Amino acid sequence: MKKKLLFVLAVGTTVLFSSCGKVPQVEIDGANAAIEVAKSVGANVYVAEDFAALQDSMRSVNENVEVQNEKFFKNFDQVKAQLVVVNTMAVDIKAKAEARKEEIKLEIVSLQAEVDSLVLQNKELTTQAPKGKEGVAALEAIKGDISLIEASLVDVAGLVAQDQLMAALDKVKAAKEKAVAINTELNEVIAKYAKNKRK
Repeated sequence: MKKKLLFVLAVGTTVLFSSCGKVPQVEIDGANAAIEVAKSVGANVYVAEDFAALQDSMRSVNENVEVQNEKFFKNFDQVKAQLVVVNTMAVDIKAKAEARKEEIKLEIVSLQAEVDSLVLQNKELTTQAPKGKEGVAALEAIKGDISLIEASLVDVAGLVAQDQLMAALDKVKAAKEKAVAINTELNEVIAKYAKNKRK
């Protein structure tokens, strides 16, 4: 009777430790795959801080696995709990990245429309600007800048098509800045010319 009891205890203990003592490789692979999916939609670019936190959490899992592997009686329960958190984070971060991408796309479209409008205004203003000796050379330079802005808008469309949204956003912001500067300069010159004409 005593031997049977000891045998049952020994088997039970072995089952207990073997169930806790095995590296949860399937779960680890699943978490790594979820991180890669988040990265594939650009989480490392569009929600960089969140993605870095996700990587830190996975690093912590790996460190915990190493700690348990060094023990005689291994217990991966905490690792499994961490992996659940990592998977949840990865799904959330993927969704956040996709939402951020949509926001950026809308921002780019809005800025493109503003730049298009400014380009039209600037072209109209060049026809109203004074054409004196110095004015002609200055207007030619301005027209050249307007052409560069139009070319950069074509580049922006290409970058959006390649899913390089951050580069597209930077480029369209720079184009708007240049278009606003030209608009301001032309309006000032025209106003100054009109004022001098009235005198």
